[in-house]
Amino acid sequence: MKNSMFKTFLGRIGLILIIIAAFLVGYAVKALRGSRPPEMEHDHVSTGSEDTEQWWTCSMHPQVRQPKPGKCPICFMDLIPAASEGMEVGEREIAFSNSTVKLMEIQTTPVERKFVDAEIRMVGKVDYDEIRVKNITAWVPGRIDRLYVDFTGITVRKGDHMVDLYSPELISAQAELLQALKAAGNITTTTSDLVKGSTLATLEAARDKLRWLGLTREQIGDIEDSSKPVTHITIYSPMGGVVIHKNANEGLYVGTGTSIYQVADLSQLWIKLDAYESDLAWLRYGQGVEFTTEAYPGELFNGTISFIDPILNDKTRTVKLRVNVDNTAGKLKPGMFVRAIVRSRVAEGGRIMAPEMAGKWICPMHPAVVKSQPGSCDICGMDLMTTESLGYVVDTPNEAPLVIPDSAPLITGSRAVVYVQLPNEVKPTFEGRQVTLGSRAGHFYLVKDGLSEGEVVVTHGNFKIDSALQIQAKPSMMSADDSHSHELYDVPDKYREHIWAIIDKYLLLQEALASDRKEDAAQAANEAQEILSKVDMGLLSKAAHEVWMGSDIRMNEALTNIKEAAQIEVMRQAFERFSNELIPVVKQYGIPGNRVLYRIHCPMAFNNKGADWLQRDEDIRNPYFGASMLKCGEVTEVISVKMK
Repeated sequence: MKNSMFKTFLGRIGLILIIIAAFLVGYAVKALRGSRPPEMEHDHVSTGSEDTEQWWTCSMHPQVRQPKPGKCPICFMDLIPAASEGMEVGEREIAFSNSTVKLMEIQTTPVERKFVDAEIRMVGKVDYDEIRVKNITAWVPGRIDRLYVDFTGITVRKGDHMVDLYSPELISAQAELLQALKAAGNITTTTSDLVKGSTLATLEAARDKLRWLGLTREQIGDIEDSSKPVTHITIYSPMGGVVIHKNANEGLYVGTGTSIYQVADLSQLWIKLDAYESDLAWLRYGQGVEFTTEAYPGELFNGTISFIDPILNDKTRTVKLRVNVDNTAGKLKPGMFVRAIVRSRVAEGGRIMAPEMAGKWICPMHPAVVKSQPGSCDICGMDLMTTESLGYVVDTPNEAPLVIPDSAPLITGSRAVVYVQLPNEVKPTFEGRQVTLGSRAGHFYLVKDGLSEGEVVVTHGNFKIDSALQIQAKPSMMSADDSHSHELYDVPDKYREHIWAIIDKYLLLQEALASDRKEDAAQAANEAQEILSKVDMGLLSKAAHEVWMGSDIRMNEALTNIKEAAQIEVMRQAFERFSNELIPVVKQYGIPGNRVLYRIHCPMAFNNKGADWLQRDEDIRNPYFGASMLKCGEVTEVISVKMK
């Protein structure tokens, strides 16, 4: 028994000694590692080209740093990879490890030259072809005793009787005809040539007078055969069509030239479209247009641009387009709302390509008349013009335009920034660069300056790169030269009140999107656009006026897209464009009174691209996510009275 207890005691003592020995060994190893110089540390470094340990941070709270991905402990947003340190790069450059680039899901594409297609979307209405609208008028004064067509909308054919008109003047003219006819009947072989010629001339003059008063040759012949004047003249339709206006009733006395009916030929119609100023580069006379109507969903109609208004509407910043449309099937009705698309193939310099028009001649009045040889129009007789003279590029150019995908640039107001991957670097290195863009053509932007063919630009993850720059206390490309681009203009307080009226509707729109109320958002956009159209630009100086013109156009486009959007996600995309224009406007023109606005940024909007908006208070209500992530965002700027 004693031996057993003694063995147990020795076993416990041995276990305690082993634990103490293990602790001492661990402590010695830790002390040894702590005494080694930093350059000899290899705990988180692999040999060869392996990457150093990756740390993760929050774009909203850069003080947060964790060794693995997860959620920010402050705002619960997804963490992003922190930039690799220890590599000297330029002020607007940043380098990442290869593994970081993969984790950030950065995608790139080379800048290239290619022919791209632009889609110009417009809205408008069906209207009458003014050339095919005729008035039926009274040729003589008199009293309307009968109207054969007694309401509008009736279809008539050419030659149909329309009105019976009693006219004393017409009776008097018929009496002159009968007297002249009687005198002509008294001519004999013995009548002198002078008298004979005078009598026949008088008879012909009496007939001409009746013809000018509206009688047909057949009616005049009936009067001569019966030798009795008619008491009423019948007015016939000069064309076939639909009676669109009835301007008189039976018993009404009318004068010469009084319009009784208006008849329109609806076999050919016009579509009147509104094209924004920024889209005019893609539009040419004679281009084909496709459009749809609410009455026939899914059915595609076609027409041809026949006129581009030379005058711009300075209120709506749009130009009227006229499209000729065949309507022999009778489906289209004047007043119908249409949505139209014009597709243009873009060449160098933004010119329109139309190789199928090479060597063709076209009528400047009737674009449907296209011939292979010079000549005259079959309809109006005007000389035909070459298609090249109308601005088309009819031969395929040797060099295509320089383009980048529309997801590459970060656009804030009038500025555009891209991140370019620098070649021949040890680690993936990206440089922020401001570029000058041309028009947008489909899913591409034309590049005017700042990039060269073959350079590689970031098309996905560019906002993450910009956030990483800010975390390293480097200047963000999104706010480069901010003091210059947002210089406050000296404008009257009355103009600032105009701006605030737009802001007021903008805030209603922001609240509606944050509350997921699609209908209220569309209504607020419509009201904002109406106010925008009434802004008095005459209050601005030349410099301020020029800046406003560009913002006005782009705000109008965004508001139109919001009004017409079928889904709230599309509204939110257009709202971002509206915000990107309105925020610089607020900073350039100021706000009146003791009012305050809060600029808020959500880095997770649009697949982590990020987006800003304005609010009247600091309580975050995210219009880009709505109820799904209502509180995502952080106040980045407070905008107060006149920005002074």
